Amino acid sequence: MSFNYKRIVIKIGSNVLTQSNGLPDQQRLSQLVEQISAIKKQGIEVILVSSGAVAAGRSIITVSDKYDAIAARQLLASIGQIKLINNYAQLFEKQDVICSQVLVTTEDFKGRQHYLNMKNCLEILLQHQVIPIVNENDVVSVTELMFTDNDELAGLIASMLNAQALIILTNVDGIYDGDPNDAGSSIITEVAESGINFASFVSTGKSQFGRGGMITKSTMAQKTAKLGIAVHIANGTKDNILIDVLANVAKHTRFIPKRTASEKKKWIAHSENAATGVVQVNSGAKAALTSSKATSLLPVGITTIITDFKKGEIVKLIDDKNKTIALGIAEYGSDKARESIGQKNQKPLVHYDYLYLLS
Repeated sequence: MSFNYKRIVIKIGSNVLTQSNGLPDQQRLSQLVEQISAIKKQGIEVILVSSGAVAAGRSIITVSDKYDAIAARQLLASIGQIKLINNYAQLFEKQDVICSQVLVTTEDFKGRQHYLNMKNCLEILLQHQVIPIVNENDVVSVTELMFTDNDELAGLIASMLNAQALIILTNVDGIYDGDPNDAGSSIITEVAESGINFASFVSTGKSQFGRGGMITKSTMAQKTAKLGIAVHIANGTKDNILIDVLANVAKHTRFIPKRTASEKKKWIAHSENAATGVVQVNSGAKAALTSSKATSLLPVGITTIITDFKKGEIVKLIDDKNKTIALGIAEYGSDKARESIGQKNQKPLVHYDYLYLLS
């Protein structure tokens, strides 16, 4: 049984596009472009999230050790991004496919308006049969503003565009139940339930050139699958991997999607960093919110408004131990919320339709 997707996001990690010496792997890039073009010609819409700008920069210029890591990364990324996108453009042109460049930062996902502007930009590219190539804008993104890695960015893009699947290409065959180098370890081919603690058996080593290890990949994949998007983690260094994953003949890890979440919930799910307000709830409210029954947050369940917020902003709901349990859109501002703390028969502060529970 092959997978019958209409729209997919493909994320190519730096460890797939980079040789062991740190320079770009031109042959692999060329093979992946051929596969992506073939998939597109089957009528599937493809959005590409590609790392590799820093490696491309490294092939052009040498940075002296006297510069700190952030400055060196900005320099290499700024030079390398042009080389990377030109490379893609030339390879796609040979396949009669047009591609475009979309550079983003975490700020683009914070406000609802910014988010919708970007969504509209990507939608119009797809309507015109263009393959958008998305990457983090490493030139302006520095530490605290950065995505965890491009896996997180790919998950955001997949949610934003209601893709049916996200394929993450890395340099191993999937997620193993132990160290991939141990003979006794095997690939977990399907992950159905959320809440698995991958940290207990996934090795924590990051790939040589990437920022994101397998634990970040598996956490992000669970979150994305929970929103109704299938996630495939596969080995991008294998020939024909994309075609084989879609035909369901490649050995890899697949996260089975849950029912599809609403557009607003998909935005809220990825907006923890965008939350302005912090609201502490009591144990009764926590139990109600985390039960299987659909529940809104009522003022009677609030103990404290810790950080102010306006109507329509994202708030973080925390329990009495300061652990975040949910994110939601405030139905009214913190001033009004303070007035009704602990009172019954009041309008919900966060309606269930705009509430996203962290597992």
